[in-house]
Amino acid sequence: VQLQASGGGEVQAGGSLRLSCAASGSDDGTVAMGWYRQAPGQQREPVAFITTTGATWYADSVRDRFWISRDNVKRAVDLQMNSLQPDDTAVYFCVAGSTIATVNQGSWGQGTQVTVSS
Repeated sequence: VQLQASGGGEVQAGGSLRLSCAASGSDDGTVAMGWYRQAPGQQREPVAFITTTGATWYADSVRDRFWISRDNVKRAVDLQMNSLQPDDTAVYFCVAGSTIATVNQGSWGQGTQVTVSS
């Protein structure tokens, strides 16, 4: 599975950004798709995931601010990020796998930078 991410950029605190990711290749490895992020000097952490049936998972830090959606026909996933804060500054990675629990063992896309200024 190949993942192509787009979006990101720089925004002021309180603003919004949208990340997109499209998958190509095998269908088997895209049941679960979503995003991880890694801030400077910190470990990579899960952000949000969604399955082909619409089941979702959100990190507590982004719940009620971020919204994940997907188009199963296009095998694409979007992450709408609202009320962004400086702590959301990180490189965001698109991921795809067989389940939400094992998605980090699947395919990874290139990172896209999100910078939130105060």
